[in-house]
Amino acid sequence: MQSAGRVLKVFGGLVLAAGLTTSVAAVVSAAPATAKIENVVQVGPQRQDLMISSPAMGGDVKITVLTPSNPTSSRGTLYLLDGAGAEGRVSDWLTKGGAQEFFADKDVNVVLPSGEGAFYTNWEQRDPVVGKPQWETFLTRELPPLINETFNGNGQNAVAGLSMGGQAAFALASRRPDLYTGAGSLSGCPPVTGLANEGYVRATVAKDGGDATNMWGPFGSSGWSEHDPSHRLDALRGKNLFISAGSGIPGPLDQTTQLEEGRTREQMIAAGVALESGAYRCSVEFALLMRAKGVPATENFHAVGTHAWPYWTQDLKTMWPVLARGL
Repeated sequence: MQSAGRVLKVFGGLVLAAGLTTSVAAVVSAAPATAKIENVVQVGPQRQDLMISSPAMGGDVKITVLTPSNPTSSRGTLYLLDGAGAEGRVSDWLTKGGAQEFFADKDVNVVLPSGEGAFYTNWEQRDPVVGKPQWETFLTRELPPLINETFNGNGQNAVAGLSMGGQAAFALASRRPDLYTGAGSLSGCPPVTGLANEGYVRATVAKDGGDATNMWGPFGSSGWSEHDPSHRLDALRGKNLFISAGSGIPGPLDQTTQLEEGRTREQMIAAGVALESGAYRCSVEFALLMRAKGVPATENFHAVGTHAWPYWTQDLKTMWPVLARGL
């Protein structure tokens, strides 16, 4: 096998001999590896579970795709993201959020990955627990062409999520405004800079055993500001935006939350109060920033509501018409 230096030297000579002006580096850079669908399981008439071989993620990634019951033409795609602590090998939106039933009569492709506490971003350093996922590359560069080709997508995309996924939705839309027509956050914390906001994100990552310093760097470093959509509000202008959160005050719906093993209802409500109070403060802060910058968004803040699925399933119904306008 020839050394890289020898290949460059020989190829450089050929370029000069041919009188070409294209730089050697640009010509010899290898085409990036592409993601591939390795396996498809037809779970139901409108649900397929896919195993994607992802060069960016360094392995296989399982996602679920929901499709219309009576597709008649190409259609848009909604990427719907989980919160931290997602359970199982499929999205919590399927097992807890009723997404499959809600979208059964909607003319849209819905893509549901599971984030596993990684904020759907490209991690800078390898973490002992999380590894070094490259979610942004996977979601914005590798996956959309596969979805459009395989499921008759029209190239119009929106991204939304709850909690951690809500932050990621606005971050992705602000970093890739060419890709998304809209973004939605349910009980998320879109801005991640500043003591309170960064602390909220670090606590979320730590809950799943990771260290957010490996994600975006030390406190206050550029990695945090680069993933803060409040620093990229102009990129969100003209998009269909939705932001929602509850005040943290418990309501009747908290009595319907499915209990987790080993936790009482009182414990779950207390945790939901604490998490939602932080998300509410952060979401209102972001909404005010958007108002000040003249970036319109649909706001859906509740006087009652904790960090729990019964509230998110309701908010999904309110958010969908907003995002559907761009699909």
